[in-house]
Amino acid sequence: MTPAPPNAAGDLFAANLTGALLAVASSAFIGVNFIVKKKGLRRAAAAGARAGVGGYGYLLEPLWWVGMVTMLIGEIANFVAYMFAPAVLVTPLGALSIIVSAVLAHFTLNEKLQRMGVLGCVLCIVGSTVIILHAPEEETPRSVTQIWHLATQPAFLCYAVSALVISLILILHCAPRYGQTNIVVYVGICSVIGSLTVMSIKAVGIAIKLTIEGINQAGYFQTWLFATVSATCIIIQLIYLNKALDTFNTAVVSPIYYAMFTSLTILASAIMFKDWSGQSISSIASEICGFLTVLTGTVVLHSTREHDPTLSSDLYAPLSPIYWHIQGTGETGGKLKEGDLLSGDFITVVRQDYFV
Repeated sequence: MTPAPPNAAGDLFAANLTGALLAVASSAFIGVNFIVKKKGLRRAAAAGARAGVGGYGYLLEPLWWVGMVTMLIGEIANFVAYMFAPAVLVTPLGALSIIVSAVLAHFTLNEKLQRMGVLGCVLCIVGSTVIILHAPEEETPRSVTQIWHLATQPAFLCYAVSALVISLILILHCAPRYGQTNIVVYVGICSVIGSLTVMSIKAVGIAIKLTIEGINQAGYFQTWLFATVSATCIIIQLIYLNKALDTFNTAVVSPIYYAMFTSLTILASAIMFKDWSGQSISSIASEICGFLTVLTGTVVLHSTREHDPTLSSDLYAPLSPIYWHIQGTGETGGKLKEGDLLSGDFITVVRQDYFV
């Protein structure tokens, strides 16, 4: 976006500060959401099919819905934050949700946070602070048609088409084959679709803000198109994020999702809204360094966390004991199932790993 004139600098700084505070509050709620939903998914898995293998029993689990409420509050705060501040500022602050989820997982899910994990949390906070201090001041479009013009630029159209093609490949080809073993598949779907979600949500948010200010945007078809895209993308994200959380450790999902989602969202916003237009090289370099610091913190935090053993136990069901008849000559006479009648000439082999 075109930088604002100097006399509007104070208002833009206040808008950035408001957006940053809302983003921090959003991260707190979303961090809690990860933990509460994880506990709900575990309860649902104990009663039926896991979400990771296509089960939807979690929809009947009250704790999962509590997580949904906290997520909804966090997403609303995040939604409003995009009305005031650029995506380059709001999106990286999502790293704070990783700190919240890591600390809570340590106490409630027995996913231990090591000492180096604390260093990762500190790096996330330092990087987020650098991003806030050097965030660009973005002038808000005055109508949804201006946003539509930005969204239909050739550069952003190329990005949007590429994102859709990659998402379809991941959903239709990769997810059925590798989704249960490769975390990048589910998280990749959430991240690629998520970058489009943020762009459309920002457009809807600006339209709502302008309408509240007296410039009605409800009469433009673009407003409803952006709203439809937002709702569709959110549903897709929700489905595959549930699959990722149920299949893999929260400590693994959170940082990888953050890194991929934030990187793609910053790229999409830079293409569509031209966030870095008019900024000095030093400010852009500081933002990039801040983001890399946050990313380093997430990697450190991830590398010091324990892996979830649940997946392997679910994938490989224990084998039933096999009984072998040892004849007097020492030869094997045959094998019987557990329910067969046994005589004194039978011995039981109980080491199941002999038959894996």
